[in-house]
Amino acid sequence: MKQGRIFPGFLLIGIGCYFLLQQLSFPFAAQLLSWPSILIVIGIAFLAQGYWGRESSMVFPGSLLTGLGVHFHGLQFIASWPDHWGMYPFIISLAFFLSFQKTKRDGLIPAIILLIIAIISFTSLNPFAWLLHTFAFLGGIWPLILIALGIILLIKR
Repeated sequence: MKQGRIFPGFLLIGIGCYFLLQQLSFPFAAQLLSWPSILIVIGIAFLAQGYWGRESSMVFPGSLLTGLGVHFHGLQFIASWPDHWGMYPFIISLAFFLSFQKTKRDGLIPAIILLIIAIISFTSLNPFAWLLHTFAFLGGIWPLILIALGIILLIKR
């Protein structure tokens, strides 16, 4: 199999299976055949291209789309699935970890930062309240200070 044909091959197989299940009208298939399933199919196609096609740049979008699809299915079908904004940095963190695992170069620092944000968000009702209290003496200008620090980090490489 040529490496350039892995993504479109998996994508066509996945979409074909999706529509075949729709036509066959299996009882359980009606619940699974929704837009999160399309995210999972596209994500798996990206992951297949990333791992079997040895294109490491495909691992991040593949794991991100698959993770989002699984999350949205979890929200639909599992009552105890966390419906919390912290799931999004967690999913992105996993995508960065998988990308780092494949490339051994980039993504470890953002993965750790996003994982810490996700963990903090799950352990507190307002995870950034400490930040507001810490910088309360700065009044309304602390967001501008954060923006300035971000610009300085971007300029000074």
